[in-house]
Amino acid sequence: MDRRRLRDALLASARGLLLIPLTVGLSTVLFVLFAVSVALTPIGVGVLTTPLVVDGIRGHANLRRRLAADWYGVTITAGYRTPRGDRRGIAGQVERCVTMLRDPATWREAGWLFVDAVAGLFLAVLPVSLLGYAVFGLVLLAGVWVPIVNAGGTYWFAFVPVNSWFTALLAALTGIGFGLLAQYVNTPLIRGHFLMTRSLIGLSERQLLAQRVERLKETRHDAVDGAAAELRRIERDLHDGAQARLVAMGMSLGTVEALIEKDPEQARRLLAQARASSAEALTELRDLVRGIHPPVLAERGLGDAARALALRMQLPVEVDVELPGRLEEPVESAAYFAISEVLTNAAKHSGASNAWLDIYYSRAEKTLRIAITDNGRGGADLDAGTGLRGLERRLGPFDGVLALSSPAGGPTLVTIEIPCALVE
Repeated sequence: MDRRRLRDALLASARGLLLIPLTVGLSTVLFVLFAVSVALTPIGVGVLTTPLVVDGIRGHANLRRRLAADWYGVTITAGYRTPRGDRRGIAGQVERCVTMLRDPATWREAGWLFVDAVAGLFLAVLPVSLLGYAVFGLVLLAGVWVPIVNAGGTYWFAFVPVNSWFTALLAALTGIGFGLLAQYVNTPLIRGHFLMTRSLIGLSERQLLAQRVERLKETRHDAVDGAAAELRRIERDLHDGAQARLVAMGMSLGTVEALIEKDPEQARRLLAQARASSAEALTELRDLVRGIHPPVLAERGLGDAARALALRMQLPVEVDVELPGRLEEPVESAAYFAISEVLTNAAKHSGASNAWLDIYYSRAEKTLRIAITDNGRGGADLDAGTGLRGLERRLGPFDGVLALSSPAGGPTLVTIEIPCALVE
């Protein structure tokens, strides 16, 4: 007997035993709740309950995704649509409900719940049953069949009628056969359970690409609007700041030219004021350029720019950077300003005493990952303000994703992922 095969069969049975309450219990309950909640949407009750139920369904589905990946290396891509807008109150609740109901992933997972409660249950129960028959067949042969038959007559063990020692022996042999079969089919059955789940709620590469294209189309308008707003900000800052100072400096120099022979002392004072104005205009221009694209970012890349940014923060920031090379300039700029926004929020609102910044690039996945953690009071919410929503819009054109974990009491963790390639 192959011990490894027997161990795998026993492990698959244990996993099937864990899946049984998830299939017949949780999947059934969530399916019923979803159906009732959607039915109540036209009268307004479902608007409040549907997002909660869908969140529960997604949590249930994500648990299966984790089990599939951890147990058998089966990757099941979610592909949820990111809710748009940051309205609060009833309007925000209606918008969230509509977004979830329009998301194809919601309906895929609702259909999966029904299939999971039937076919998923069968695939989870079968490995347990095969080993259970093997054990119970030997129990019957030990003499347990006698009181069972005396109490209720012939006992059917699978397809074997047990009513004598000979038939009890046949039942035991049948159970041993089931046990041998379990060594070969238990693992494929549980793996098949997750493969079935992937076929129902997972996205294929083609579907995932189509969804990304759709999302990029949706965020293109945000990118255009953001660029226009940034241009207006630059024009306003130039008009109200440096340009005004330069105009005043020009007028002062004109006055100096008229006074240089008549009143040299007054001319010297005006020249000193003009020199001060030129220094202030230069400072404003440098700040403006830094707001558009920091020089250290252009010259030394995201890693050094992030370290320089951390040194200017009001709270201590530990920085860990693993970048094997430079990224494209738009990606570096978006990542830099995202880091700046998150660290600034942490310094102003979190009450944190320390923060940690980790920047890592995965060559295998061609993805830039940024994690920003602080030890503040927590309680941050994507819907609580426009800052993080603005970051989502900034990352949208790059197909970037922002995730927030901020339980009450902290810590707060902001994760950013941007698909991108290194600049060779």
